[in-house]
Amino acid sequence: MKLGIVGLPNVGKSTLFNSLTKAGAESANYPFCTIDPNVGIVAVPDERIKKLGDLYHTKKVTPATIEFVDIAGLVKGASKGEGLGNQFLANIREVDAIVHVVRCFEDTNIVHVDGSIDPGRDIETINLELIFSDIEILERRIAKVAKQARMDKTLAKEMDLLEGLKAHLEAGGMARTFELPEDEDAELWYKGYNLLTAKPTIYAANVAEDDLADDGANNPYVASVREKAKAEGSEVFVVCAQIEQEISELDDDEKAMFLEDLGLTESGLDKLIKASYSLLGLISFLTAGEDECRAWTIKKGTKAPQAAGKIHTDFERGFIKAEVVNYQDLLECGSLSAAKEKGIVGLEGKEYVVKDGDVILFRFNV
Repeated sequence: MKLGIVGLPNVGKSTLFNSLTKAGAESANYPFCTIDPNVGIVAVPDERIKKLGDLYHTKKVTPATIEFVDIAGLVKGASKGEGLGNQFLANIREVDAIVHVVRCFEDTNIVHVDGSIDPGRDIETINLELIFSDIEILERRIAKVAKQARMDKTLAKEMDLLEGLKAHLEAGGMARTFELPEDEDAELWYKGYNLLTAKPTIYAANVAEDDLADDGANNPYVASVREKAKAEGSEVFVVCAQIEQEISELDDDEKAMFLEDLGLTESGLDKLIKASYSLLGLISFLTAGEDECRAWTIKKGTKAPQAAGKIHTDFERGFIKAEVVNYQDLLECGSLSAAKEKGIVGLEGKEYVVKDGDVILFRFNV
């Protein structure tokens, strides 16, 4: 999973990025990998594989990962060359979802780029820059298709889609709210444009420490972000970037105590992962053995052969059966053989839909 982090300057975006990547790397003992200065790979904390690792005395525990891409603070007019933001927008065209950090705290020491705290206005500023960037993509495609569309019915159909999408964006709409025709070609074209405003969005409401305990319930700025998110079917999580930075310096035991003192049960990274999995419809299945215990991220509704393909294409190509047991059942039984004796290990075929927490052994022949 790949997430792009956007936001105005001075909203806590880079503080959040730095603390999330550091905390995530440490919490699962996964080496933090920097691909370039603004990309970090983070382990998804998952107690299930740690417990399976203990059960199997495994040599290696490998968590699922999230790749974060941090975009330089966007400013009004970025699409027209203002600030540095627009040159980085290309970096998030390939992400699965966008994390939009919104400032929901007052602090006279941290200047707001627009002079006051107004989450609705800030969201609008960023959305407009994303819209302008998408319009540019559509205009390039329109210029390419226009001449041939007169002679080609398929291209003429694509031209209608392009013009409809462009008009929707010019009216201030996001591509994800565009009513796509029920047509396979249209769906393929739409996907191929890779529009930023088509991507699912998670709003990170960055609050002061005092607003964390009640999850921002009494913060009017957070309320306005939640209202905006509800209207467009997006997710929201409340976070204090400053606190996340402090948490990222602690080991697991200290972290748990620190969160307890704050009246919290989970960190910002945990909240973000839950929101991401929920928004994108993702689950994890597990593989376990003496050599490695590992978590694999898939879409809800994925069938066994396609899940096997996440491990290796040969597994999908030569899929025969899948031995499946629920993670909790396996732990309670103490071993796979004991679970088999109890009759709770299923032998599943090609139509089996994988569930979250399934521990699977794939049988295949190539």
